[in-house]
Amino acid sequence: MEVIIQPASEAASVKAAQIIGDLVRRKPQAVLGLATGSTPVGLYRELIRMHREEGLDFSRVTTFNLDEYVGISPEHPASYHRFMKENLFDHVNIPAANIHIPDGNTPDVPEFCDRYEAQIRAAGGIDIQVLGIGHDGHIGFNEATSSLASRTRIKTLTKATLSANQRFFSESEIVPHHVITMGVGTIMESRTCLMIAFGKGKALAVAAMAEGPVTAMCPASVLQLHRQTILIVDPPAASLLTRTEYYQHVYANKPDFQKVSAFPISSATIS
Repeated sequence: MEVIIQPASEAASVKAAQIIGDLVRRKPQAVLGLATGSTPVGLYRELIRMHREEGLDFSRVTTFNLDEYVGISPEHPASYHRFMKENLFDHVNIPAANIHIPDGNTPDVPEFCDRYEAQIRAAGGIDIQVLGIGHDGHIGFNEATSSLASRTRIKTLTKATLSANQRFFSESEIVPHHVITMGVGTIMESRTCLMIAFGKGKALAVAAMAEGPVTAMCPASVLQLHRQTILIVDPPAASLLTRTEYYQHVYANKPDFQKVSAFPISSATIS
């Protein structure tokens, strides 16, 4: 796992966008796994800027979102369909046919989940999966004790997650108790996992996932076993890490090409 500590959340978002932009330029048909919530908003804002001002072309890109609530319409203000439209898709040139978000209103959840997995495989797998991290170390909506080999499925949210997500709903609304989410095993098959985390409130989870034991009690900790995980954080989120000086030394002394590339892409990968 590579840990990159940036001076502020804005700089961290720009760095994450540079990594994604580098991939899209070198592999125009890249497959991106996308996340929602407040953390990736700055990342998406920077990708929009790169599209408008630098000509970053998404016309051959395919996307798969991590999750969606069960039982709310795609037009609901808190739906992840709407979030993605407002924060990215309405502002870049990803073809609508290439956009995939779990269907929270599917009449057959198990069948849909199997089909979502098949669509990811048919697209060639995910090149970069964008991730945030919950206060308890969950990724996607894979709550603590989730199987580290799990696939896309329906999950019941914890009371803590329901409370944290209430801010996205009106006071009179009940946060949906169920979601469809990519599984931990699905996430682990991505070629690169790109996690961003900001603020003191994420510091404990960040330390547990990066330096703690690999355990289902902190699902994000399984990323220690991933072949290419990049963790980009601001100083408050990094405040409980024990090897900060080492992480900063490693990043400062990297070859320049590695500072904007997720990993060297072989000719076989980009063909």
